[in-house]
Amino acid sequence: MPNRESIAAPQGLAALEARLRQDIEWLALPGKAWTPQTERDGVAVLDVAIIGGGQAGMAASVALSHLGIPNVIYDQSSKDFEGPWATTARMETLRSPKTLTGPALGFPALTFRAWFEAQFGEQAWDELDKIPRMQWMDYLRWFRRVMHLDIRNEHRVLAVLPRADGVVELKLASPQGESSVLARRVVLATGRDGLGGAYLPPLVDKLPRARWAHSSDVLDYATLKGKRVGVVGGGSSAMDSAATALEEGAARVDLLIRRKELPRVNKGKGSGNPGLVNGHLHLPDEWKWRIRHYVNAQQVPPPSGSTRRVSRFANARFLLGTAIKDVAVQPDGSLRLDTNRGPLELDFLFFSTGFRIDWSARPEFAAIGQHILTWSERYTPPDGDEDAELADSPYLGPVFQFQEKTPGALPGLDRVHCFCYPATASHGTVSGDIPAISDGAYRLAQGIASLLYGEDVEYHYRNIEAYEEPELVGDEWTPSEWELPG
Repeated sequence: MPNRESIAAPQGLAALEARLRQDIEWLALPGKAWTPQTERDGVAVLDVAIIGGGQAGMAASVALSHLGIPNVIYDQSSKDFEGPWATTARMETLRSPKTLTGPALGFPALTFRAWFEAQFGEQAWDELDKIPRMQWMDYLRWFRRVMHLDIRNEHRVLAVLPRADGVVELKLASPQGESSVLARRVVLATGRDGLGGAYLPPLVDKLPRARWAHSSDVLDYATLKGKRVGVVGGGSSAMDSAATALEEGAARVDLLIRRKELPRVNKGKGSGNPGLVNGHLHLPDEWKWRIRHYVNAQQVPPPSGSTRRVSRFANARFLLGTAIKDVAVQPDGSLRLDTNRGPLELDFLFFSTGFRIDWSARPEFAAIGQHILTWSERYTPPDGDEDAELADSPYLGPVFQFQEKTPGALPGLDRVHCFCYPATASHGTVSGDIPAISDGAYRLAQGIASLLYGEDVEYHYRNIEAYEEPELVGDEWTPSEWELPG
């Protein structure tokens, strides 16, 4: 630890932003636009449209801008409420180490640490354990402001329609009404449930909608005061939902966990090195599957702090080794669960059961879902290594692009790029989580730059031919007169 006299005092955000502006200026960023202006039937075409203004969408936008590729972000949320942090997330702190640089894209002055120290000082940083969730949201709001991102809030995508003429049409709904946008490339930066929604077990069909919620649902937890609450699952979202219910005065919270022991080791951390970040994409399919299936099967443990947040309540119960066999609604509206350990009566039930790819849950993708090549159609794992999440994942190209299940069935599908969690099977964890989001954003941006250049190579060649700015004007030298000897 540095001695107290050497610890830097807060310099303020104004000073940090001045430093960031200078860094960006010295690197001559953002890059000069170089793509040709494109129209279809008199309608201007965007180079890139990004769906989703959370940390993945913002990182992708900055990376594209740095390469001189104009882009626009569309997000269905209100301004400053993009992503889950201020809406459905319930954790007190992020689980990622505070030192991870996240979407900073190689700029020290754009990191969370720089933002934090500018306001609170170096000593406060040294004393910080984990990043508070809402402080991370405030950082992302600052990120948007200082990077001058073009985010169109309250724009919900109604349809993604690839076309054979080199563009993708987006149908949008906003407070101003419905509209259409054309883009040469579309990036789906739609988060954890980016290609589907919450996974729910079949027994949910037996329950009244007012008696259950998925942990990702928007819910007023104060309505659970005095009630008996069950939480299905033992991961981080289960702990967050359980703790929030307890803090809001639930009479009792039971965590129903099938495993006899909670997993203790986060195997995903064992893969966190630049080799895999950059190498996963290039591995044979059998190794991609083997690595991701192993991490999935081992499961990620809930954070220690989140678990202790629950266990400090005397009215919380960790019911390990408990599986639900059936559920019934009693005459008074309460729930009676039949478990392998006996009956359990509850007033409300949470499902902290994760997410799944489900095209039927996302009507905006109705035109593309049936055409997308998935891992199940390209790879058959060894017996015992089956994995529904991986099997359903899209089998992506090197620029995160969707590929057609049947070649030629939907021209233009490869103009849609999957920069959200379901890309993990093909690209590794570079498209949503904090640790390698900048690596993924640059991979995406560089790939799109290459594709755009290749499509327009004749245009760029004509520009080379037409370039006439001289570097020599002709008076820089005098020709010498001389003859070869005899």
